[in-house]
Amino acid sequence: MVAYALAVGAAVGVVALAALVFRKIGKGSDDNDPGGPSVAHAGAMLSALFLLAFAIAIIVPWTKADSARQNTQTESQAAVEAYWAAAGLPDATRDAVRSGLRDYVGFVVDSEWPLMAQGAVDPVGAERVDALRTQVTGLATKSDDVADAQDQVLAHVQDLAAARAQRVIDAGATPPNGLLLLTALSGIIVVLFPLLAGARPRGWSVLPLMALAAMLGFGIYLTWDIMRVFDGPLAVGPDAFRAALQEFARISGGV
Repeated sequence: MVAYALAVGAAVGVVALAALVFRKIGKGSDDNDPGGPSVAHAGAMLSALFLLAFAIAIIVPWTKADSARQNTQTESQAAVEAYWAAAGLPDATRDAVRSGLRDYVGFVVDSEWPLMAQGAVDPVGAERVDALRTQVTGLATKSDDVADAQDQVLAHVQDLAAARAQRVIDAGATPPNGLLLLTALSGIIVVLFPLLAGARPRGWSVLPLMALAAMLGFGIYLTWDIMRVFDGPLAVGPDAFRAALQEFARISGGV
């Protein structure tokens, strides 16, 4: 934050110094017109700055949500593939592994998903994945078929663990620090700029400013509302995991 303040102060200082130097050497002319070149240039640049910050504040969460949605598909599909592969394990181990997978996916849907809206996850989920991996790794194989099934289950559980680790990152991800503040500050300045430049709108000319303020206010609120991947209008839901639970039931009924 100190570096940001110093950068702003340095930029303002450059403008003040340049204005003083040009005044001393007698270059240019006074510009007090609200529609003059100084105001026009500053207004255009401020509008461009706001649009840039607003676009980044929208695009970053949008793309992050899309990536997180694909990752939930990867994680849930890994659980389904592990469930299928467990069919080649001995009966007792197969049932235990499948029960562990059902419990894990149900835990993610019922207990962990509400926490992710707050940018957190439950460490119990990682413990459940580790328990599954330990259970399959500790199986004493007596045939090549069982060994192959064991390797397949382990590979899918590893894929599940990797996708979970990415989901943990996605849950805590937010746009760059200061971006929301820059968006809000530049939006406020854009709304107030005509008044700061010396214009005094009267009558019907006030309505466009009010409409602009309303639209910018809604846009700034939207950028704040979609900051988290698992909360807000763009929130990624646990649909993929619910589908996995249905797939578990189908597989168990057919195997």
